[in-house]
Amino acid sequence: MSADSNTSATQAPGPVTGDDVAQAVELAVTALRPALDADWDVPAGSLEWTCWETGEHLADDLFWYAARIGSLRPSTDDREPLGWSRRRPEGPANTITADPEAGPAGLLQVLVSCGGLLAAVTRVTPASARAHHVFGVSDPEGFAAMGVVETLLHAHDLTRGLGVADFAPPADLCDRSLRRLFPDAPDDAAPWPALLWLTGRGDLPGRDRVGKWRWYGAPRAT
Repeated sequence: MSADSNTSATQAPGPVTGDDVAQAVELAVTALRPALDADWDVPAGSLEWTCWETGEHLADDLFWYAARIGSLRPSTDDREPLGWSRRRPEGPANTITADPEAGPAGLLQVLVSCGGLLAAVTRVTPASARAHHVFGVSDPEGFAAMGVVETLLHAHDLTRGLGVADFAPPADLCDRSLRRLFPDAPDDAAPWPALLWLTGRGDLPGRDRVGKWRWYGAPRAT
């Protein structure tokens, strides 16, 4: 195994930052632009949601992460009284949506805007801030890592559904968020295949396919 395929085998990855969020969103948008004329009403990879719904869900996640940790008074309560709606009963519940008349290009612009919000918020929010997430109260770095993981995984789902080139983000970007959110991540696998396996989207030799999964957003011990 080469050193490039397993960052954690040589050195601990650095912290996850707003720059990582921005990079992940830019990579996703770049990968999806060739599919602007594709049918976005097809399922996103193995998900039950359509590609359009998945894109809105991703933008909504990025917005929510920014709103929770970037609040002037971040709360560890589970309630954030923002309104939401579903386009159909089986679809995601979103606060943020895109105007369908703007087409996929408009949806990608919404994604860029929400990604920019989270990137900016996590760059300037004090590291001592804490806010609620269903997978555990977290800090700015944790919310940045969640944004990176959500973006990379849903870019994978979308590129599969839309039939564009396989999405393969850089190992170092994957590894920082992988080690931040998945403390039991395998050390003998490259970061991107490990992330896909941990979230039920891929296989690793000698390991069973993952069904139910979660990450752990608790701040790092100091």
